[in-house]
Amino acid sequence: MAIALGVFGGIAIGALPGLTATMSVAILTPITFAMNPMTGISMLLGVFCGGIYGGSITAILIRTPGTPAAIATVFDGYPLAQKGMAGQALAMALFASFCGGMISAFILIFSAPILAKIALEFGPPEYFGLTVFGISIIASVSGRRLIKGLIAGVFGLFLSTVGMDPVTGVPRFTFGATAMLSGFSLIPVLIGIFATSEVFYQAVITQHGKGKITLKEDTIRGIFIPLSLIGKNFLNIIRSSLIGTFIGVVPGTGGGIAAFIAYAEAKRSSKYPEKFGTGVIEGVAAAEAANNATTGGALIPMLTLGIPGDPVTAVLIGAFMIQGLLPGPLLFQQQGRIVFALFAGLLIANIMMLGMGFLGLRFFAKIIKVPMSVLSPTILCLCFVGSYAVANNMVDVAVMLALGMVGFFMGRHDFPGAPIVIAFILGPLIEKSLRQSLTLSQGSWNIFVTSPICIIFLILTVLSVGFSLYRSYKKESEERSI
Repeated sequence: MAIALGVFGGIAIGALPGLTATMSVAILTPITFAMNPMTGISMLLGVFCGGIYGGSITAILIRTPGTPAAIATVFDGYPLAQKGMAGQALAMALFASFCGGMISAFILIFSAPILAKIALEFGPPEYFGLTVFGISIIASVSGRRLIKGLIAGVFGLFLSTVGMDPVTGVPRFTFGATAMLSGFSLIPVLIGIFATSEVFYQAVITQHGKGKITLKEDTIRGIFIPLSLIGKNFLNIIRSSLIGTFIGVVPGTGGGIAAFIAYAEAKRSSKYPEKFGTGVIEGVAAAEAANNATTGGALIPMLTLGIPGDPVTAVLIGAFMIQGLLPGPLLFQQQGRIVFALFAGLLIANIMMLGMGFLGLRFFAKIIKVPMSVLSPTILCLCFVGSYAVANNMVDVAVMLALGMVGFFMGRHDFPGAPIVIAFILGPLIEKSLRQSLTLSQGSWNIFVTSPICIIFLILTVLSVGFSLYRSYKKESEERSI
């Protein structure tokens, strides 16, 4: 019952823009104080799983990612809803989320100590290689609009530099405003670029009589996915789940980065990569399998080493300590019974997430039948609440509105919004790891070629960008010949 309550609460909170999975766990942690350790922690694991999945619901239906982990789900999920395939997109998101969560849970159970040792090998050079590889995804998600995608990426990098310098503590681009010292928060940027810009767009096309509603009535009456579609996405889901688990093991990453990388890999291995971003079910499957696989992956360094894999597990460590448990190697020796009960709780949480998700699919899909005259103001209200809830700061609301206008004008001129968010998320990680690496090596760039892990990631980056450029050039050549 506690796990069911946690999953339901996680889905509900995760679906609300601005209320992340981290907030879900933090909000519901006080409820566990009076519970025994197994019950309380299991409920929070349910919140964790449900919160990550819940973000996909609004990402698909109203182009508003409920959590940062669902950013990549927007790329193809919302276009599918526009085509009248919202039910199929929601069902695939749920199935992929379940598979990703279960695969990562089994990997957690059978190989936690081994993967934790690999994660310990990651220092600043390795993080630099990983984040550079992650930002190379901009070339993939931009498609034919490569130059415009790079411009949008540079704009995202600029946004990430606002605030205090991560090494020297010197204010940058704050213009003397105290409120700007902490930089821009991710949630207002995310909501502004994706959600608020869409509200503005809907208002404009309605005013000019170009259409009242862009979403078609859902023609998917059933809640089950055809077996042929599951078989077609089987390898995609497995690969994305493994990517998500590995990214989750590396401390300081998270579901958003995992979803970006898995989405890019799905696009590269596809027979029709040019269709990604226009409503391809494989894109939804890859993103959701990867971001939910980080749940089990992030628990590996937390349980075995006492190191939080992401912000959610950082909150979970506090919940463990409140219950008198200290995550780390001794936890398996001294509290083995509780550890294995938590493994079982994680498996049950994913199963309950699947059941609750299927029961709710019919109700979720009805959102698209709401007239935009009602839906748009509701979304805008959620944007205001979600942005303000981050830090109870009106500056975040102003940032959300400003970037909503930026996203609107960029969309009107065919600039992709995804590179802005990707660069904004990865920019600080790249800068921090680069400067830490150069500090360790006393300014020598050789530190990046002496680390085997860093070399692997840098080679993958070159191959990734080269492959994207080759496909783009090949496509343009075919079009010219026609």
